[in-house]
Amino acid sequence: MTGIRLTAPAPGWAIDADVVVVGSGVAGLTAALRCAAAGLDTVVVTKARLDDGSTRWAQGGIAAALGEGDTPEQHLDDTLVAGAGLCDEEAVRTLVTAGPDAVRRLIGTGAHFDTTDSGDIALTREGGHHRRRIAHAGGDATGAEISRALVGAVREAALHTIENALVLDLLTDAEGRTAGVSLHVMGEGQHDGVGAVRAPSVVLATGGMGQVFSATTNPSVSTGDGVALALRAGAEVSDLEFVQFHPTVLFLGADSEGQQPLVSEAVRGEGAHLVDADGVRFMVGQHELAELAPRDIVAKGITRRMHEKGAEHMYLDARHFGARMWEQRFPTILAACRAHGIDPVTEPVPVAPAAHYASGGVRTDLRGRTTVPGLYACGEVACTGVHGANRLASNSLLEGLVFAERIAADIAEARPPRTEPADAPGDAGAPVPLLSPEARTAIQRTMSRGAGVLRSADSLATAADELEALHREAAADADGSKAVVPGVDAWEVTNLLLVSRVLVAAARQREETRGCHWREDRPDRDDAHGRRHLVVRIAPDRTPVVHRTETAAFPPVRPSD
Repeated sequence: MTGIRLTAPAPGWAIDADVVVVGSGVAGLTAALRCAAAGLDTVVVTKARLDDGSTRWAQGGIAAALGEGDTPEQHLDDTLVAGAGLCDEEAVRTLVTAGPDAVRRLIGTGAHFDTTDSGDIALTREGGHHRRRIAHAGGDATGAEISRALVGAVREAALHTIENALVLDLLTDAEGRTAGVSLHVMGEGQHDGVGAVRAPSVVLATGGMGQVFSATTNPSVSTGDGVALALRAGAEVSDLEFVQFHPTVLFLGADSEGQQPLVSEAVRGEGAHLVDADGVRFMVGQHELAELAPRDIVAKGITRRMHEKGAEHMYLDARHFGARMWEQRFPTILAACRAHGIDPVTEPVPVAPAAHYASGGVRTDLRGRTTVPGLYACGEVACTGVHGANRLASNSLLEGLVFAERIAADIAEARPPRTEPADAPGDAGAPVPLLSPEARTAIQRTMSRGAGVLRSADSLATAADELEALHREAAADADGSKAVVPGVDAWEVTNLLLVSRVLVAAARQREETRGCHWREDRPDRDDAHGRRHLVVRIAPDRTPVVHRTETAAFPPVRPSD
C-alpha cells in the first residue's frame, strides 16, 4: 500500500455490503447482476446516472463468433494480429470462447439486437475482422440498447444503487486487504457529502480516461478515476501508453475540445471509403483490408495523408449508401452529422482521429483480480491482456461482459468476510495536494500536443516537464493560502494529472512504434526488446516507477499464483 489518498473530508456516513461495484456500463452492471444473483449483498456506485457511462455511446456493436462459418479460433487470430504481439493468448482465448454464450445471456437479460429477415442476428464487419461477426442494435445504437437492458435488469432486481457519486479512494483493513471505498455524492444522490461503502470486494468498472486529451469520443465522466484510485492503493497498471485514437471522428474544427461525435467503424464495414479532398482513396495499397485495416493503421494512414496534404482532416465518403440505408442502418450518426451542418447522404463527412479507448489499465488476471487483494477490475479500466497494443474493433463490450461474469464467479466462490477499514480517508496516510480545476485544460492540451497520435522523445519530454510543473505547483500551494478546496472538479483534475504522468512515463520508455503507440523518432517495431509489457506502480512520493517485464507474458498478480 502506498498510503496515498486524495485530500478529502473524512466519511460522514457508511453502509455495509459484500460487494461494491464502481461503474454502470456493461462491465459494472453485468458484474453487479451476477453477484446479486449469487446472493451477495451488492451496491452499485456510479458517477452520473445509471445509463450515463461510456457503454451507451458505443455505436458499432459487440464482436463474437456467432455467424455461420465463423469460429472462436478465427476471432482469436484477428485479435492477436490487431494486438501487435502483446496480447495474452490465454486471455484472448478465454474471451472468444466464452463470448458467444455471454452474448446469448445478454440477450436473455433483455437486449434486442438487429436481426435478418430470417430472424438470425444481423452481423457486420469492422476494421481488423476477416468475417462478419459484429452484432448491433438499433442500427448504430448498440451501446444504448445494451445499457437500456442492463439498467432495466438492475432496477427490476432492486439493487442498491448510489448515483451521482465520485469514488475517491480504496479502504483497506489492517492486513492491507480491500475493505470498501470512500465516495462523494454530488447533490442528487441518496446521501450528502463524503461517505463510505464498506465491503470486502470492490469491482472497478469505471471506464476510460479519454478526458486526458483535448478531443475525445469519451463522455465528460471519463477522467481516469479508477486507474488513479488503483494506483494510489498500490495496484499495478500496465500498457497505459497504448491509447487508441479512433480514425473517424467527426471533425468540428481544429480548436474543438471535449467529447466529439464518433463515426462508427461499421460505416466503413458497410462499404464507406476514406478519401482526401481530391477524392483519392489513400488507404488502398497500404493494407490488404484498406479502410478496414486495424484502427492504428487507419489512424496513421489518415494522419500521414493530412501531413502530406497540409490538411486538418480527411473525408469519409458514403454517398453511395443512399438516404434509406443511412436512415435505417446509421440513424444516430446521420442525426449527429446533420446537427453539425453535414449531410452524409449528399456530401463526404470530414473526419480526423481523436482519443477513443485505453487498451491498457489496471493489471488483472483471468479472474479480474488486481495486485491488491479484494480489488477487481473489468472493462476499459482494466488491462486483462486481451487488447495488447491495439484493441480489435468491438472487442471492448465483449471483454466487459465476459470478464465481469468471471469476476462475479470468483467473488461468489471466495465470499471473503467483511473486515473493518484500518483508518478513514482524511485521517491518515499522505493526502495528495489537489490541483485547481482550471488546470484541466492545461493537462489536456499538454497531452494532445505531446502524447497524441504522433509522439517522439522530444514531445514526450516536453509533456513530462509540463505535467511535473503542475505536480510541483500543487504541492507548493498545498500548505499555503492557495490550497485548493476539496471538491469534484479538483478531484477529477488531480486524477487526470496522475494518469497523464503515468501514461507519459510509460510512453517515454517504449522506444518503438507498436500498435497505437506511434513514435515518429522510432518508426519501426522492435520485437527483440519491445515485446514486453510496461508495468507501473506509484512510489510513496507519488513518482511513477516503470518496470519492463522479461517476456511478453504478464507476471502473476499474486506471488502464490
